[in-house]
Amino acid sequence: RVLVETGGMPSSHSALVTALATGVGLQRGWDSIEFAIAVVFACIVMYDAAGVRQAAGKQARILNQIVNEFFQDGHELAEARLKELLGHTPIQVIVGSALGVAIAWLAV
Repeated sequence: RVLVETGGMPSSHSALVTALATGVGLQRGWDSIEFAIAVVFACIVMYDAAGVRQAAGKQARILNQIVNEFFQDGHELAEARLKELLGHTPIQVIVGSALGVAIAWLAV
């Protein structure tokens, strides 16, 4: 279940895309167009994991806090709480990337 959830340590998204890029580099060559495409793809995924989704998680945390404070008097809200753990910290992305590279090297 942890492998398909968002957030947490290490970033499974970063591990997957760096393993992909490393595997492509090992198989097709470090100067191949396939490796370049895999690296660009990995950078986009890791930027999204650490940047955009992390910001969305912070916004969800603030919105949940506002809803909690607004409805303290016993009023009920029909909507479910927003998921707060969406993205990764930069350290989680780096550790996931290192794990992906290591797995790709071990698999070859």
